Amino acid sequence: MGRAIVISALRLLPIVAALAALTFVSKAQAATEIAWWHAMSGELGRQLDKLAADFNASQSDYRIVPTYKGNYTETVTAAIFAFRSRSQPAIVQVNEVATATMTAAKGAIYPVFSLMRDQGEPFSLSDYLPAVSGYYTDAAGNLLSFPFNSSTPILYYNKTMFRDAGLDPEVPPKTWPELGAAAKRLRERGAPCGFTTSWPSWIHVENFSAFHNLPVATRANGFGGLDAELTINNPSLVHHIAALSEWQKTKLFDYSGRGQSAEPRFQKGECGIFIGSSATRADIRANSKFEIGYGMMPYWPDMKGAPQNSIIGGATLWVLRDRPREEYKGVARFFAYLSQPGVQAAWHQNTGYLPVTRAAFELTRSQGFYERNPGSAISFEEITLNPPTENSKGIRLGSFVLIRGAIEDELEQAFSGQKSAQAALNSAVERGNKILRQFERASPER
Repeated sequence: MGRAIVISALRLLPIVAALAALTFVSKAQAATEIAWWHAMSGELGRQLDKLAADFNASQSDYRIVPTYKGNYTETVTAAIFAFRSRSQPAIVQVNEVATATMTAAKGAIYPVFSLMRDQGEPFSLSDYLPAVSGYYTDAAGNLLSFPFNSSTPILYYNKTMFRDAGLDPEVPPKTWPELGAAAKRLRERGAPCGFTTSWPSWIHVENFSAFHNLPVATRANGFGGLDAELTINNPSLVHHIAALSEWQKTKLFDYSGRGQSAEPRFQKGECGIFIGSSATRADIRANSKFEIGYGMMPYWPDMKGAPQNSIIGGATLWVLRDRPREEYKGVARFFAYLSQPGVQAAWHQNTGYLPVTRAAFELTRSQGFYERNPGSAISFEEITLNPPTENSKGIRLGSFVLIRGAIEDELEQAFSGQKSAQAALNSAVERGNKILRQFERASPER
């Protein structure tokens, strides 16, 4: 009996050895997993997951593993805490206003231009739109993070309400006086409000300044150094906020709150004109029961330098240090994949975000997408209207999330009539500069 068991065991040895060999080979050939933490939920999250899945299917060496970590603030906070415990992801999605904060954390980030060079992946900054890439470069023009989801404000209007008010439904208002006149006509014909807007600071301070070629702060909007100071209490911006505050009294303009809280009011037909992110275009089309028109942001025609170009919102992908070496080759290959015209064009068309390369825009146009989807090219046209200047390249100010909050506090004081436009913007500058000095003192570059 014992001899039979031994013989049976000996016969199984080749099979066991073969299985062990297969297991070893399988482990040796297993794809390197690369963690990607992001802040996109809903349909955008599904499109992001598809990007990762398509890349994973395109090769067998690496596997991108996307993980939703909450909103932008929650995602970057999670990454910071993870870095301290050496459990950080290789890639983290960070919104544009946190760029200065990420740039200051030099020991924690692996700049994209260095990554692509070190890993031998083809990369040319000239392939990317200057108005997009310029927001995320250092003083020498080197790209620090990978442009991923970028949007810009555009104007939406209700063509049905325009017809009923005797306005030309094919002609969007191009200037602020034209918008004011259209809003007045809409109100006279019974509209609850003429126009409203989302993201008050992003649209009416940051993008207003860029579109009129005005600085938000000294030192090239902060790109030139940490000692920048806000300049948003200038006469041009005071004039604009004063006009909005005056229009608020008769609901030509009706303030709807922060973030995207104004968007449903346009979708429901309460306000005939809405200025919001280009990335909400698909959502607006899906939820509005009227014909929609599109236009660029308005400008004041008597302000020299307008219209210049708009600036972006959204986020980029930052690479964090202290991950295993083999992961970085995969990250570089993933970024090269994301830069392909076909991949970028599909992302742009499916989400409403800007294509980050001109090649992706040209491909989208050649496919007839813009003809089939009126208004979808306006964001690209607006952001490339003119070559970016120091005033319209972007904003690189520390703790800008907090500064934006202070600005919106003060705008609400102006819109409610509790402060004059000048007093509100003076207070925003004072509060914002205190935040800047705190950031400067805490920065390792100091």
